[in-house]
Amino acid sequence: MSERKIDDETGVETTGHSWDGIEELNNPLPRWWLWTLYACIVWAIAYTIAYPAWPMISGATKGMLGYSTRAEVAADIVAHEAKNEALVAELIAADLTALPPSSDLHRYAVARGGSVFRAQCSQCHGSGAAGAVGYPNLLDNDWLWGGDIENISATIRHGVRNDTDLDARYSEMPAYGDLFVEKEIEAVVEYVVSLSSTEFDAGLVQAGSELFLDNCAACHGDEGLGDQFLGAPNLVDAIWLYGGDRDTLTETVTNARFGVMPAWGQRLSDVDVRAVSVYVHALGGGE
Repeated sequence: MSERKIDDETGVETTGHSWDGIEELNNPLPRWWLWTLYACIVWAIAYTIAYPAWPMISGATKGMLGYSTRAEVAADIVAHEAKNEALVAELIAADLTALPPSSDLHRYAVARGGSVFRAQCSQCHGSGAAGAVGYPNLLDNDWLWGGDIENISATIRHGVRNDTDLDARYSEMPAYGDLFVEKEIEAVVEYVVSLSSTEFDAGLVQAGSELFLDNCAACHGDEGLGDQFLGAPNLVDAIWLYGGDRDTLTETVTNARFGVMPAWGQRLSDVDVRAVSVYVHALGGGE
């Protein structure tokens, strides 16, 4: 048994080791600190008994109080839905084309639709709905299938080019890399550039215009203004889904594009589809 060492100056026991003549005192912990520690231990044990705490193989301990945050959230949702039951019924029955922007129903639809948008749509279209490469900007007035409330709602409900909804919006551009030689693709791209830019090769544009009229005008129109009935984009307004530089346009003409959007009518309730339709229309680009 080692001999206890007492510091001569303080009369307090030391830890028994020293460094360069310096010894560490072995002061006892303050009483208040010890009692706080003991209280925390008792509280922790009581908490694990009262509330869900310990993970098990097929679940977790339930706790004696039977408390559940999931049940609490579910109760809050039920209370919220009961509070807005009248507005929900009114929104389901409403003619969205005649919804006054200043009405309580419109404000409710925008608020609810904004919540749905942030949870379900912002991953592709962005939290501010400004879109990204391959994902449309919903703030401008450039719409592939129309920007009035009815067309917006139909696009959201049925989606685009998906294989789960027979009423999904559908358009498909041929991959002209299988139909044109490289020089022809270059000419068509230069013509498309000329529709919205003042810097282009006039010689290529002449050849490209003929190819465009023979192969592309059936969907995009003779002047490149597009056709919302077919989902063919406007090529004149300099608003591009994938990019309007020559390299990107060459990729588009050569291999085509095939973006897909889910049929949200199969995932959301009817009231949520209607609400998010109102929200998107109210962003500023709605027709």
